[in-house]
Amino acid sequence: MPCRTLTYSSEADWQGIRDMLCGRENPENSVEPVVREIMDAIRSDGDAALAGYTRRFDCPDFDPSSLRVAPDAIEKAAREIPRHDLQIITEAADNIRRFHSAQKEEAWFITRPDGTVLGQMTRPVDSAGLYVPGGQGGNTPLISSLLMNAVPAQVAGVPRIAVTTPPRKDGTLNPYILAAAHVLGLDEIYCAGSAWAVAALAYGTQTIAPVDFIAGPGNIFVTTAKRMLIGTVGIDMIAGPSEILIIADSQADAAHVAADMLSQAEHDPLASAILVTPSPQLAAAVHTELEKQVTGLDRADIARASLRDWSAIVVTPDLNSAVELSNKVAPEHLELLVQDTWGLLGSIRNAGAIFMGPHSPEPVGDYFAGPNHVLPTMGTARFSSALSVQSFCKKSSIIAASQTFTQTNAAKIARLARLEGLEAHARSVESRLS
Repeated sequence: MPCRTLTYSSEADWQGIRDMLCGRENPENSVEPVVREIMDAIRSDGDAALAGYTRRFDCPDFDPSSLRVAPDAIEKAAREIPRHDLQIITEAADNIRRFHSAQKEEAWFITRPDGTVLGQMTRPVDSAGLYVPGGQGGNTPLISSLLMNAVPAQVAGVPRIAVTTPPRKDGTLNPYILAAAHVLGLDEIYCAGSAWAVAALAYGTQTIAPVDFIAGPGNIFVTTAKRMLIGTVGIDMIAGPSEILIIADSQADAAHVAADMLSQAEHDPLASAILVTPSPQLAAAVHTELEKQVTGLDRADIARASLRDWSAIVVTPDLNSAVELSNKVAPEHLELLVQDTWGLLGSIRNAGAIFMGPHSPEPVGDYFAGPNHVLPTMGTARFSSALSVQSFCKKSSIIAASQTFTQTNAAKIARLARLEGLEAHARSVESRLS
């Protein structure tokens, strides 16, 4: 049996499912002392510490002079990879850019009858650091991670974008990562990984200037470093293991459902794949398909662990109950494999991304459609959103009060200030009355 079967009929059934999912939380506290030591070393010793950690964990002969990738190496990589692959990367980047361009916000102003002007101005951060995981020692380049993080930063107008990613054993980076950087026009690329790379982006070293905002996925060391840097720099989010929840009715294709569940289960033993359906027949068919399909995967052991420990097929009395459960889970990825997807959409309140219908499997969004694949996990879709252009921006309020407004309301403002025990505040406003 590849994963458990549960039932959900009412609120009373939620506790057991919630307890199952809560066990996926990463034990960040267990690595915090190690990460703190790493961050302190980078802060005090800069490039020397950065190269030392890189020699220890990635490239035995690494030298600080190799930290920054030469621009001609980036251009060369774009010529080395197959032209067809470069075209695919370019098209994916164009799709992502087109979607994120629609997210741009303009400044706005309102004017009161007394002449006061109020408004909001949106500006990009001055610099952003993007972390791209190595991907099995550089053998599985995470091209999509670079595209999904860099494009919204570029659309936001961030003037400086620095990318860090761990080198391979020979000190080089996978040419596909460099080719993707070339497609995007990025030329500030550093060979550094894990918590030491994140610390270098935040604090700066002799080679890497500090940034204002850090984005990008990573392991528990990367995630812990980002969490510990909140307040020093902005971060995208604290992301947990990948997850998918599929709401499917009796008309759904069991082979498709199983394939989509496995697309997340193969990520990580902590990944979660949940099917919620009012059809016992579909539930049984998906069980069979999971067992059949998982045997053909290179990462079958990882997928089986995910299915066994953190996944489930949940049978509900109807689609309304399925939606109720989904809103409680607040999944990172939500697929609607039902006949009336648009009719069901209005009931969805909590999800990182919603995939509509049989032709929208999660990987379509992961790689190519355009919406961002950096999404809230572990139920945080209840209050947070996907990485976006806004993630790389900050907003400033604008107050241009007229003389009439301030003089008319000075007594009220002074009264509020004195209620809070702030006499100087009150006098500041009252000084405008003379």
